[in-house]
Amino acid sequence: MNRNKFVLIIGLLVSVFSCTSQKTNDAVCFNLKVADFQKTIDGKQTSLYFLKNGNIEAAITNYGGRIVGLCTPDKNGDMGDIVLGFSSIDGYLGSKEVFHGALIGRVGNRIAKGEFMLDDKEYTLPLNDGVNHLHGGPKGFHNVVWDVKAATDSSIVLKYLSMEGEMGYPGNLSVEIQYLLDSKNELVISYRATTDKSTPVNLTNHAFWNLAGEGNGTINDHILTINSDTFTPVDSTLIPFGQNIPVEGTPFDFRVGKPIGQDLHMQSGDEQLKNGMGYDHNFELNKSKRDEMAWAATVVEPVSGRKIEIFTQEPGIQFYGGNFMDGTDTGKSRKAYKYRESFALETQHFPDSPNQQHFPSIILNPGEVYQTSSIYRFGVDM
Repeated sequence: MNRNKFVLIIGLLVSVFSCTSQKTNDAVCFNLKVADFQKTIDGKQTSLYFLKNGNIEAAITNYGGRIVGLCTPDKNGDMGDIVLGFSSIDGYLGSKEVFHGALIGRVGNRIAKGEFMLDDKEYTLPLNDGVNHLHGGPKGFHNVVWDVKAATDSSIVLKYLSMEGEMGYPGNLSVEIQYLLDSKNELVISYRATTDKSTPVNLTNHAFWNLAGEGNGTINDHILTINSDTFTPVDSTLIPFGQNIPVEGTPFDFRVGKPIGQDLHMQSGDEQLKNGMGYDHNFELNKSKRDEMAWAATVVEPVSGRKIEIFTQEPGIQFYGGNFMDGTDTGKSRKAYKYRESFALETQHFPDSPNQQHFPSIILNPGEVYQTSSIYRFGVDM
């Protein structure tokens, strides 16, 4: 055989092998199969999409617009999946915790008694959190199939039309969400919505995180910093009293980073920790002007060194410390998701805003555009 032809053939084989290996490696961190996410729900098809850019990888399903997994390197360069989730659509359909990784809407957080007044009309929403309406109701955005408008190697755009009367809300709401992995090791979530009738809108994402790796033990040793001087106290049903109070002198002071579990021993004597069964509270973010993109929080896991920095245009962030996880759900790595082994940091407007006159409004009117973004920057703390 001609030597040049031999070299060419060997080169082609190496190229093919390299491409095949790369394609396989793209999903190794997750150990997820697209076929396990292909299902017809409410007449629409679900699937799984892999995104990659820089040192991070993400897996997204259009069922609930969920982050199924997100892989980042630790300080030694070892990749780990730091988002709780399941290895199939059936896992999500059968889970006890229904908000895993999901897009949340129309209204994130709670609405007292599922009732609010708008334009002199009372609206009644279904109750799915005791006496309150939570995260858009039982058929909120977490439980619908989103249309995939566009998908690339590093981004996906999802669309959903929430019809008039869905979960009791007024107006037809057209929503578009983009997940983007950028070159700075950031996951950027951009939200956009329009309506044909005035309606409350408060969109967020409900990923549960463990920076040691999903299912890998307590998050109480994670170091949390929140850029907030005030938090929102709540009653026993987690509905705000209507004002924000200083964090100073309370277990809610995360202005200087501290372990999440450092002050949980105070739960028996602190009314707010009692009401939340730990941390499940909104923090008012320190901002110089409305809607600016500003730093909200940082979390560091001391052993792996993994770090998340969160930036948002939203005025608040809800910190939840995994208080209701009880080991019922078993995740992707076949490990049970146990008590206080994950946390959520939901960028948002404040809880029960339609009923709280002193909180920033979440009413979207016809002709207006709801537009907001949040950034999750991943790195290591050496």
